[in-house]
Amino acid sequence: MEEIVAAISRLFKEYSGKREDRIEKLPQSGSDRIYFRVYTGDKTFIATHNLNIKENKTFLKFTDHFLNAGLPMPEIYSVNDDQTIYLQEDLGTTSLLDQLEQHGHNDYTYGLFKRSLQELSKVQIAGDRGLQYDEWCLTAKEFGRQAIMSDLLYFKYYFLDTLKLPYDKQAMLNDFEELSNYLTNARHKYFMFRDFQSRNVIVKNEEPHFIDYQGGMKGALQYDVASLLWQAKANLSDDWKNSLLQDYMDEAEKQMDEQIDRPHFIGQFNGYVLIRLLQVLGAYGFRGLFERKAHFLSSIPLALSNLKFFVENKTIGIETPEFNRIIKLMVEDGMIKRFESVRANDTTPLLVNISSFSYKKALPEDETDNGGGFIFDCRGILNPGRFAEYKYLTGRDKEVIDFLEQRTKMPDFLNSVFDLVDISVEDYITRGFSSLVIGFGCTGGQHRSVYAADCLARHLKNKFGVNIRLSHKVQDEKNWCNTPTTKSETSMHVVTDENPSLEPMMHIVP
Repeated sequence: MEEIVAAISRLFKEYSGKREDRIEKLPQSGSDRIYFRVYTGDKTFIATHNLNIKENKTFLKFTDHFLNAGLPMPEIYSVNDDQTIYLQEDLGTTSLLDQLEQHGHNDYTYGLFKRSLQELSKVQIAGDRGLQYDEWCLTAKEFGRQAIMSDLLYFKYYFLDTLKLPYDKQAMLNDFEELSNYLTNARHKYFMFRDFQSRNVIVKNEEPHFIDYQGGMKGALQYDVASLLWQAKANLSDDWKNSLLQDYMDEAEKQMDEQIDRPHFIGQFNGYVLIRLLQVLGAYGFRGLFERKAHFLSSIPLALSNLKFFVENKTIGIETPEFNRIIKLMVEDGMIKRFESVRANDTTPLLVNISSFSYKKALPEDETDNGGGFIFDCRGILNPGRFAEYKYLTGRDKEVIDFLEQRTKMPDFLNSVFDLVDISVEDYITRGFSSLVIGFGCTGGQHRSVYAADCLARHLKNKFGVNIRLSHKVQDEKNWCNTPTTKSETSMHVVTDENPSLEPMMHIVP
């Protein structure tokens, strides 16, 4: 990671002629791309690192093409020689989903969705003109029968087969073929994002801008609209979906300068909604059931509920009997509950005691009659305390957090911790246990263990809603004041009331 940061720094200096103030790694999403925010004065830039050079070339070609057409994409400022890092415009941190979560389903948010769909139609139709699909597309140049079958099989292998529901495999494949053929015969094919969802719409100055379109190809207009309107996290009402679809068709007709056969368009739209819902379940199955990533596991019930509503309220215009039978089994209440995390409520007796400590001192004691729990040793993680700039900070200071997340194996360590602890917490809630003790130890009880304990407390609160008691043995005793011992050392770290390392012990309460 340090080599990547150094390479970004060199690229930025070549572009701007000066050094950046700092570079921060951004949280990683489902892809292998790594994003950084580069700060300089009052300006910021986004740097992307990706070893998939073909994917980078596609993104850069698409971006240049769309910008020349006056479409709302981020400007590219500089690319390194081997095309593994590029520097681009920072559109900000507020996505369309963020706006929805902040403002709710009101007229303002509806307006943002409507404008996003209007801009989408321009990107699809105006952006299609002159776009060199044969040369620039990352995979297939068109979302046709083969690509549709690929999505259906992805869903089958990574989600459906994990359920172990008995079904006629040949009949299912026949239904897949029927659905693929039906959707391939779309009347309006233009540029298709392939992953057009509210997280990839960035709202800047009240206007939508688009990112993450490197998987684009030629395809039916309906697919991207279905992706946005039926995103499980957005949870749009059926009235909104229907109204926004009408708004979109109005704008698409203006862009194409022709009338849309709306009943046919809507029938195929429903088919693409189904394909998109299944493709998302396949992705959640792969990332959640196979890679065991908690975020994707927790999204499965939402996706199944979305599919359940679709099955009960929409039709796609063709008969696929075996496929329909299995889908109906998948969305039964018992199946959805199978993927829902156990949640604590007001009567749940469980209290999870989480603490950080120093191995130079005593291990934390279990003051209940439960007999213990987990002790995790953080000393296998590179210690920030070895570096002068972090010596007097703690695991709650941003500089230390960045160090642990970007330069150590702490994220992998915590993912393993979450997997282990989640099993016990879920079981303890179900069985009515009242106590679980979890300790994180490191050499001094100041950096790694503090950070890990805070992360686990946040994870358990978000996932299970369980009561947490959080303490930091060493830092609480020192009142979070890691005072230098000599005058020369004092000049290295000024203690102020604003210093986050002096925050009082954090308690997470119901």
